[in-house]
Amino acid sequence: MKKWLYIGLGSITFAIGTVGIFLPFLPTTVFYLLTGFFWLRSSEKLYQKFVQSKNYQKYIQETLVEKKITNKGMIKMFLMILVIFAIPAILVNNLIMRVTLAIVYLAHVFGLTWYLRGKEKKSTESVQLGDNND
Repeated sequence: MKKWLYIGLGSITFAIGTVGIFLPFLPTTVFYLLTGFFWLRSSEKLYQKFVQSKNYQKYIQETLVEKKITNKGMIKMFLMILVIFAIPAILVNNLIMRVTLAIVYLAHVFGLTWYLRGKEKKSTESVQLGDNND
């Protein structure tokens, strides 16, 4: 029973994530991560097919694991996050909520930039330092 529930949830999150490729307000990456989570726990065959798919490689493997994202991709990502955060900020007249959304948005910008760009430079520096000492 649990296996079929995970397969069903994985299928739903896969469908939503795939639609998110075409609709900018749906976060493809989050739904694909959930798909991997559900299918890993339910079906090795589905999970292996999923992680070998072109979309998984593009949106998860290259971006989050290998950290290969272009500056254009970073800007697009931050603009989409800004749009998502701006919708409630515009619709609801609440200063505390707007300030909170602004802080969370800035945390996303700094945190994701550090994660996707900062660690890459540190590992490159350590490799160069190691090569110089040999």
